[in-house]
This record gives sequence, structure tokens and C-alpha cells, in this order.
Amino acid sequence: MKTHHSRQKKIRSFCRKLLQWYSDHKRDLPWRKTGDPYRILVSEVMLQQTQVDRVIPKYQEFLRRFPSFTALTAASPREVILAWAGLGYNRRALNLHAAAQDVVKRFGGKLPSTREELLSLKGVGSYTVGAILAFAFHKDETALDTNIRRVIHRVFFGSEFPAWKKNDKELESLAKKLIPPGRGYDWNHALMDFGALQCTARRPLCETCPLKKICNAYPKILEDVKHGRVKTAYVEPGPASSPNIPNRIFRGRVVEALRVAPRHTLSFDTLAHQIKEDYTEDDEPWLANLLTTLEKEGFVCIKKAKEDILVSLV
Repeated sequence: MKTHHSRQKKIRSFCRKLLQWYSDHKRDLPWRKTGDPYRILVSEVMLQQTQVDRVIPKYQEFLRRFPSFTALTAASPREVILAWAGLGYNRRALNLHAAAQDVVKRFGGKLPSTREELLSLKGVGSYTVGAILAFAFHKDETALDTNIRRVIHRVFFGSEFPAWKKNDKELESLAKKLIPPGRGYDWNHALMDFGALQCTARRPLCETCPLKKICNAYPKILEDVKHGRVKTAYVEPGPASSPNIPNRIFRGRVVEALRVAPRHTLSFDTLAHQIKEDYTEDDEPWLANLLTTLEKEGFVCIKKAKEDILVSLV
């Protein structure tokens, strides 16, 4: 009984102090000035694995070009990929385009507001659904992004080094219980900003943190972040001559080379040397396989022309 009371007291303190911190430090971001579900979806897709400072100008430019689901649906995949330049992870562009087509076709151009319907859209996962429900429809849902995951884990379970003590399912379960009733919109923004500005991954500002007295990670986390974590994630290798460069880097180089090429088309040989300066004939099977995969995924078109092979952006 005492433990339960202590936990509830900690939760109340956590909520109060975090929201107070947010009222003083919240970021002024363009997607927080709209209630348009389309614009919020665009921002959330762009923010996946891309820093806020890089997203802001691209977000504004993208919306000028494609101001609605209907406008985005009317565009070709090539136009969307071209507009995505500078954001990286180009698969997101095609997923967003496909999701827009689905919204127009199945939901009359209006983004659905239920978890099940949102999850049925191309490229929309659990995090994006939580963000849309919280930010576009003001529901008490959690958007468990990297920042929120880290803050909750540190405060309630301790340092995430050398390994996380709780998985995403457990963290999401607690995150939902922490939301002050009717405050899902502000609550998720507060956690995101706190993780981005105060409780950062590599340089947490613990000495000025309003939560340090109730944080299970303090002060150990200050020493832990200096040593880092052993990386165990699998990285798909690139060509035999450059095994330390993952294929995703070369995939991005292919799309970028075609973005800026005349008519967005290059010969196989020209493309090869543009994406890999030390390209040799031994790399040909690897590149052919890479391009075939990109073609299947809808990024490029491969055509034979006389004695050459032409690669074009879709």
C-alpha cells in the first residue's frame, strides 16, 4: 500500500514539474500552430529520423507545393521524391504519397481518427498513430518517440545503460497512465521537448533538471553517457569493396543522383561512378541487385536502350 502511494506521489510530482517546465521552455514549431490533420501527418512523417531544424524549411516548402491530401494524391511519385530532397530516408516520401491516396480513396480526403483506420494506412505505425490522435484530434494517447521513451525510462526505471530495463510495450503502458486527463496534446509535446532540450541522449542537463530529485537514473546517467552503449543492431553491408558503408547510404546516393540528373535519368555506368568513386566491374552484380530492389519498391525505372541501361527516377 505504501509502495503504491509512493508511486502515485511520484507520478503527480512528475506531471506537475514537467508541465511547469514545458510552460517555460516549449519550442515554437510551425506544426504546432495548426489543427489540420494533413499538416500534422506531414510533419510527423518528416520528423521520423530527421532533426527538427532540417525539417522546418522542408515542411513549409512541401506544404506550399502540396497543401492537401488531394494535391499530394494528384502528384506523381517522382514529384514527391523530388520535393523530399534533403530529408533522407526516401521511403517515407512514397509511404506518405500512398497514404494520401488511401485517405482520398477510402476516407473522402479526411484523415480518419481511429487507431485501427490509421494503422491501415501505408507507412503509418504505432508511434505516428499516437502522435496524430494526440496532436490532430486532442485525444489522451501517447506518442512514444525516442525522447519520450528515454525520459520515462530514466525517471521511473533508471539509466538505459548498458541496456534498457523495459521494452517499448512496457514503457508505452506506463506512458498512457501518466497522461493527465484531457492534457494529451500538451503532455506529449512536453515530454518531447524535455527529451530534446533537457534530458538529452548524450548530454543530459541533470544539474538544472527539475526532475533530478525523483529521477532513478540520476546521478549515474552522467557517467553512463560518457561511455556510451555497445551497438548491436544489424547493419546491412554494402559492396564487398566497401563493407563498412551500409546499403542504405548507396540507396540514398542513387536517388539523389537521379534527382539532379538531366531528365532525372542516368546510364548504369555513369550512375555507378557517381555513387561510388572507386566502382569497378566487380561491383556490378551488387549494384544491379540494389537497383532491382529500388525498382520493386517504386523508386526507379530500369530500361535497356541499345547497348546501354538507363536508370530513371519513377
